[in-house]
Amino acid sequence: MPGFASTNDLADKTVSFDELGPGLYGYTAEGDPNSGVVVGDESVLVVDAQATPALAEQVIARIRAVTDKPIRHLVLTHYHAVRVLGASAYAGAEIIASDVTRELIAERGRQDMDSEIGRFPRLFRGREGIPGLTWPHLTFHRRMTLWMGRREVQIIHIGRSHTAGDTVVWLPQDRVLFAGDTVEYGATPYCGDAHFADWPTTLAAVQALGAERMVPGRGRSLMSRAEVEEAIAGTAAFTSDLFAIVRRGVARGAPLKEVYDEAMAALRPRYGSWVIFEHSMPFNVSRAYDEAKGLDRPRIWTAERDLEMWRALERGEAANPAEAG
Repeated sequence: MPGFASTNDLADKTVSFDELGPGLYGYTAEGDPNSGVVVGDESVLVVDAQATPALAEQVIARIRAVTDKPIRHLVLTHYHAVRVLGASAYAGAEIIASDVTRELIAERGRQDMDSEIGRFPRLFRGREGIPGLTWPHLTFHRRMTLWMGRREVQIIHIGRSHTAGDTVVWLPQDRVLFAGDTVEYGATPYCGDAHFADWPTTLAAVQALGAERMVPGRGRSLMSRAEVEEAIAGTAAFTSDLFAIVRRGVARGAPLKEVYDEAMAALRPRYGSWVIFEHSMPFNVSRAYDEAKGLDRPRIWTAERDLEMWRALERGEAANPAEAG
């Protein structure tokens, strides 16, 4: 029986800081949440803050090894705590997010913070340094362009997939994309707040950009068009395979626990080696089950609901886990 979520994942990861182009870097750590770095003519932009200020300081240390330019912008690809709660380390940076991401922070940011701290103890070491929720200074609707001197940075609310507010950062001159969790590589997409029916269209919009290098939400930096295409295809396959299984179960009136067991048996041979597979699947199937039954807006995860759901699906402790929480 696996431990709850990632509570047993306590081993430190090896960090990579890869240059994707002149002044463009991917900060990755063996499947942990990634960050991106864009060095402009006079300043630096960071994509995703990390989970705590202490982790953010590790990103900043890598930046300082390549430039002393000030960090003036921080883009949040979505609202999840592991992406945003380290923002206070970037003192003086303007925080940018989609308008939908800000709405989600207001609606469920506190519950998500408590939920994720319970699920990821290693990532939230140093959580006492988190001053509270992270709020953007600037929001945009659909798309904005930031000029960092001669460098054009497009910040795009690409569509609903991992969350309703998913944002990517696109460098058209360099053909480099920071994809957030719309795309993963060798890591299981977390779908607890997902929009499965929309995800294929969002991936098509990502693919249409024509990136030749990419930093996915999790997984190593991708250094060729072939690797980018592989990551998009893998994310599409996992999410569509999962949703198809769940929809079939819902159509025949199967209870959530039965559908979960079927999904685990079907998906583990192909995807079970991906990072956070065991962690993500109970959340993923729960959300897919809700969406297949017609619930468009994901229910809010709380620390209490997390544990109730986990015990129901992993241990069969609840008669009706679909209603837990």
